[in-house]
Amino acid sequence: MAKAEVTSKKVSSAASKVLRSKTATKAEKAVAASALTQTKNPKETTGKAVASAAAKILHNPKASKEAKSVAASALTQKTKKK
Repeated sequence: MAKAEVTSKKVSSAASKVLRSKTATKAEKAVAASALTQTKNPKETTGKAVASAAAKILHNPKASKEAKSVAASALTQKTKKK
C-alpha cells in the first residue's frame, strides 16, 4: 500500500531547478520528474528504477544539493515491502 505522502513545495521547487539544469544527469532529471508527479497526488509512489537512481544520487559527492533533496524525498515516497 502506498504511503499517503506528497512532495513539499520546497522540494517541488528544487525538482523544477533540477529539470531546468543543463548540468543535471538523466537520472537526476528522472528522479525530479517523479517527485513532481507526486506533488499533489498521494497515490503516486516512486518506482524501483527511480528509487535506485535516487539512492545513487544520494551517494554521489558531485550531486547538487537540490538533486539530493529531491532524491531523498522520492525515496521517502517509495512503497515499502512487508
